[in-house]
Amino acid sequence: MTFAVIHTGGKQYKVSANDTLRLEKLTVEEGQIINFNEVLLTNKDNNIEIGAPLLEGAKVEAKILKQTKNRTVIAFTKRRRQNSRRRKGHRQKISVVQIMKIYGKDGKLLSEATFEPKASKPEINKNKIETVNK
Repeated sequence: MTFAVIHTGGKQYKVSANDTLRLEKLTVEEGQIINFNEVLLTNKDNNIEIGAPLLEGAKVEAKILKQTKNRTVIAFTKRRRQNSRRRKGHRQKISVVQIMKIYGKDGKLLSEATFEPKASKPEINKNKIETVNK
């Protein structure tokens, strides 16, 4: 099992090839490739490389799938016996990324995303109308 631990947006994430992550908003357009150079650890078949604090030359390559907003977080304040209430909602902007490649120390390729074709849905003939007798 090949994975890496990266640092972005003030948080650490354990990632593998083909993983999809929801990160703090990145200033990159959809469809573009981004490199995460702050790699803290890599693992390939129990061959662990640990940085102090970062690994030199290691990086994780990802593709931006979409820029969107996260689900709504409700901030509700109530002051008892005062007939005072306040309800506010907030949606944080996020980036959805897919991990494409993981490079180890000195830039050697450890893992790459593989794409399996999705199972196609059976086609439905919309022109055919069935009548049901009751």
